[in-house]
Amino acid sequence: MFVDQEGPDPNFSATVAVADGRATVTVTGEVDMSTADAMIRAARTQGASAATLDLREVTFFDSAAIHAVLQLVESYGEALTVLPSSQVRRVLEISGLAEQPWLSE
Repeated sequence: MFVDQEGPDPNFSATVAVADGRATVTVTGEVDMSTADAMIRAARTQGASAATLDLREVTFFDSAAIHAVLQLVESYGEALTVLPSSQVRRVLEISGLAEQPWLSE
């Protein structure tokens, strides 16, 4: 398990566990330009051919966070699942991304 809580923002954490080739990344707190790269690094764990990005505990999500998710879509394609918080879902709706196949209900 990887934990990145030493980044510039104490209100952010990303933990990852890999099982059967799927990385499950649990993100909490604020995802912005200072933390988005840490989220990407966590999701691009060696040995993972699929990823679940659990954003249900994310409280802030900006354009850098959207860009990070889109980079992960490029990396994983249909093998990416995003579990959004209500805040994340709202931002993705405003951005026109609410109907994407990688976004879980």
